[in-house]
Amino acid sequence: MRVLVTEPLAEPGIERLREQADVDVALGLTPQALLERIPRYDALIVRSGTKVTRQVIEAGTRLRVIGRAGTGVDNIDLRAATERGVIVVNAPTANCVAAAEHAIALLLALARNIPQADAAMRRGEWDRHRFVGTAITDKTLGLVGFGRVGGEVARRARGLDMRVIAYDPYTPVERARAMGVELCTLEELLQQADFVSLHVPLTDETRHLINAQTLALMKPGSYLINVARGGVVDEGALLAALKEGPLAGAALDVFSEEPPRDNPLIGLPNVITTPHLGASTAEAQVGVALEVAEAVLSVLRGDLVPTVVNAPMIPPETLAELAPYVDLAERLGRMAIQLVRDTGGPAQARIVYKGEPGQGDTRLLRAAVIKGMLELISEQRINWVNADLAAEQRHLHVIEERRPADGPWNDTITVCLENGSTCEVEGAIVRHRPHVVRIGDFWIDLELNGHILLCQNRDRPGMIGQVGTILGREGVNISFMQVGRDRPRGNALMAIGLDEPPPERVVAEIAALPNINSALLVRI
Repeated sequence: MRVLVTEPLAEPGIERLREQADVDVALGLTPQALLERIPRYDALIVRSGTKVTRQVIEAGTRLRVIGRAGTGVDNIDLRAATERGVIVVNAPTANCVAAAEHAIALLLALARNIPQADAAMRRGEWDRHRFVGTAITDKTLGLVGFGRVGGEVARRARGLDMRVIAYDPYTPVERARAMGVELCTLEELLQQADFVSLHVPLTDETRHLINAQTLALMKPGSYLINVARGGVVDEGALLAALKEGPLAGAALDVFSEEPPRDNPLIGLPNVITTPHLGASTAEAQVGVALEVAEAVLSVLRGDLVPTVVNAPMIPPETLAELAPYVDLAERLGRMAIQLVRDTGGPAQARIVYKGEPGQGDTRLLRAAVIKGMLELISEQRINWVNADLAAEQRHLHVIEERRPADGPWNDTITVCLENGSTCEVEGAIVRHRPHVVRIGDFWIDLELNGHILLCQNRDRPGMIGQVGTILGREGVNISFMQVGRDRPRGNALMAIGLDEPPPERVVAEIAALPNINSALLVRI
C-alpha cells in the first residue's frame, strides 16, 4: 500500500502510516505534478491547500481513499470521488477543542479590543479611554451550527455566564436542552445575539449564508466571529456592515481566498484577523494526524470507518453493532447474484430485515448487499460509498422491508433477486460467523465462506456418495456438507464446501448425474 501526503502532517501521524504502508511526503506539489504522481498511490492525505479535483481523482487509478487532515472537505470533489468509489475520510474530532478555544479567544479579543490596544502600546501610546470594551457576562452568544465545535464553544461560553442560543436544523432539541442551549431560527438568532459565531461546513446550502440580508437582521453594536469557512460569509456585504452598521466588529480566522490578497477587511480598525489558526495547537495537530492516519489505514484494510464523508454517517458505537451484519449482507448479495447469473443480472433486489438488523439505519446494509452483488458483474469498483449510485446506473431497483422475526431463525437478512425467475437467500449470524440458513424453499445451515457446490436433486439414496466419489477422484477436498429437503424422497438441496474449486468439466459431470437437476459452484 502506498500513501502520498501533500501537506504538513505531524510526525506521529506519518510514523503511524509507515507502520503499515509505504509513505511519500511531497509538499508544495503543483497541480500538474500531483496529476503525474497520483496514479502510483492507493491513498492521498491533504489539508486545505491541495485541490483534489475530478481530474486528480480520475487520474488516481489505484486511489481508494482520500484523507483530509481536518474537518472541511470543500477542496475535494466529493461527487467525483463517490462516482469512482473513492472513500473520503476526515478528522472531525481531534481539532474540535482547539477550534472552540480559538473562537472563544477571538470573542474575548473583540469584546476587550485586545489586539488594537496591544498595537497602540507597541506604538508607544497610552490611551485607556479609546479601548473601553464590553462585558460578556449575561450577553447572548448565537451559534450558527451546533455540531462538535459549536457544542464545545457552548460549554465554554456557558462557563463564562453567557446565554447561548443556536441555529442548527439537524440538531435534536434534547441535545441542545441538555447543554443549556436554546434552539431557534436563524432570523431569531441574528436579532437576539450580541455575538454571532459561525460553525458550519461550506456547502451549497451554507455558501454566503451570512449576506447583506442576514447581516441587516443583526443587533446594532453586535459582533461576528468566523472560524468555520470563509465562503460562508459574503465578504463584500460584511465590509459594508462593518463600515455602515449594524456590526461593531468582526473576528475572522478564515477567508474566501486563502491566503487573502488585497482583502479590504484586513486592516479595518474594528476587525481582528488570524491566518486560519483554528486547529493550530500542538496537541490538535498531533491528534488530527493520528486520527486521519488511522482512518486511512482502516479503509486500506477494508474496515468500516465512522468518519467517512461521502457515505452514510454512522456513529462508532452503531457501526460496531452493525459490522457483523454488514459482512453477512455483502456475502448474501455475492451468493444471490451467482444464483441468477445466467439471467443477465437482476432487475429488482428486495432486502428483508427481520429482528435486530432492521432496528436502525439500514443504509449501510443496503450498500453492502449491492456491493456483494455488483462486484462480480461490474468492472467498476463498488463499495459502500458508491453502491447506491452503481445500482441506479444499472437500473437495479432496490426495495427494503422490515418484518418481525419468524421461522426457525431470528435476526436475519434475506436477499431476493428477480428477473423473470426469482432467487432468495436468507442469512443469520451463527456462532459469530455469517451463515446462509435458507436458499429458496430449503432450510439449511452453512458458513458463507470459500467455494460451495450447490446441487439441486431428487432425494434418493446414494446421491451424496456419487458426488463425493467424483470430487475425490479429482483430488477436491470436501470441508463440510449440508442437505436441506422439502420431504423424505422429495426434492433436496445439497451444499458441499470445497477447499479448492473443481474444474468446470467436473461440475458439468456432477450436473449430468441421474436425479441431479442442477449443479452450480458459488464463490464467496
